[in-house]
Amino acid sequence: MASHPDFVDFVADQLREAGTIRSRRMFGEYGLYCNGVFFAVICDDQFFVKITPEGLNAFPDLPKAPPYEGARDSFLVEDVEDRERMTALVRITCEALKACPQRKRRK
Repeated sequence: MASHPDFVDFVADQLREAGTIRSRRMFGEYGLYCNGVFFAVICDDQFFVKITPEGLNAFPDLPKAPPYEGARDSFLVEDVEDRERMTALVRITCEALKACPQRKRRK
């Protein structure tokens, strides 16, 4: 089941205080970027955020699950109504992702 654009727009709106949120359609689902940093996916109308050590320290009780078969676990943010918590998680995650070196794509 593909995600609905309305759900993607709702999540992006909930995160507006974290920075400039942009969604991009990817493989029938959506990737999310904050200030140019890829930090999350929306699959089957569920919001998954990349796991970083900093995110684990701040939110140890968030459930983890793979967004699709064969993927690594991500945080599964079930309460997309909790704007403050989501914003804090995204800020922490994106700061951590910006601090680590980017992998080079294979040619």
